[in-house]
Amino acid sequence: MTSIPDAKAPAGEVVLEAVGLTKHFPVRRRLRDLLTLEPSSWVRRPAVHAVDDVHLTLRRGRVVALVGESGSGKSTIARLLAQLHPRTGGDIRLHGESTRAHGGAAFRRYCSRVQMIFQDPFASLNPTHTIRYHLTRSLRIHGHAGDDLDGALRELLERVQLTPADRYLDKFPHELSGGQRQRVAIARALGAHPEALLADEPVSMLDVSIRLGVLNLLRDLRDRLDLAILYITHDIASARYFADETVVMYAGRLVEGGDSESVTQRPAHPYTKLLIDSAPDPDHVARGVATVDGEPPSLVHPPSGCRFHPRCPAAMARCSTDLPVPLQIGDAPGHWAACWLYDQAGDQA
Repeated sequence: MTSIPDAKAPAGEVVLEAVGLTKHFPVRRRLRDLLTLEPSSWVRRPAVHAVDDVHLTLRRGRVVALVGESGSGKSTIARLLAQLHPRTGGDIRLHGESTRAHGGAAFRRYCSRVQMIFQDPFASLNPTHTIRYHLTRSLRIHGHAGDDLDGALRELLERVQLTPADRYLDKFPHELSGGQRQRVAIARALGAHPEALLADEPVSMLDVSIRLGVLNLLRDLRDRLDLAILYITHDIASARYFADETVVMYAGRLVEGGDSESVTQRPAHPYTKLLIDSAPDPDHVARGVATVDGEPPSLVHPPSGCRFHPRCPAAMARCSTDLPVPLQIGDAPGHWAACWLYDQAGDQA
């Protein structure tokens, strides 16, 4: 039997890194649109600017939360890091080495080190196959089945706290609860013995009562296996509970980042403040909830300058023309915000 290795060293080592990661999706044109355009403009196809110039670093034994509203580009980043989408620009580095794997043996080697956990566990598991089949396939593809396959299967299920294992191995996905299915999906990812997990809203499809159990499981796996985890969520409250570092995304760009305590308790960017104020809180009844007018911008024709400026209550003239750069916030190490309010020696508006 090939057992799952515990705690890999050294802790804190950079496993996966996105450097200037960019993804633009071309927009398909209808024949009617082409007939109304000048031929010279046919080659200039519009594109959705889903992700622009994103920098992320995943380290062993640490969780990075990527927070933002729906449509901000969070899941696109996960799929780019999993090499499920080709990138438009930037680089993805695995242990400092640039990597590009779109199929074949190179993609399989990459998947053995970087695994993804999808949002909907029922959609990510084949309903026509048993749990035994799903886990066996993962172990065999990545060469970890060993001589004692049954023992390896039981160990995977024990890792995700599905015991006794024999109770689950021969069941089909529809015979399990949502939380159990997500634990099976996590076990399947562990079958590759990965170094990094990309968790794309892993608890949003689950009942509220069992979300905490799955987050605690991921935290336990992080500590036992020294995993680097990217946790994608729209719930900034869970990011504070679960993640070591929190990064906030708006309309395809990162707007704030730092340790989770600083970002969630002392937010700097106006959008981060909006996210926190919109989270359920009994105190909101007493003090009121902050609101911002307008809708998220079009990513086909994104605004110039700061993409939040059309909705920002503190927008200045330069916000509509100059793209903000990451600026240090206060004394907290690593806490930054891409906002011109903090441009002059840390003075706040």
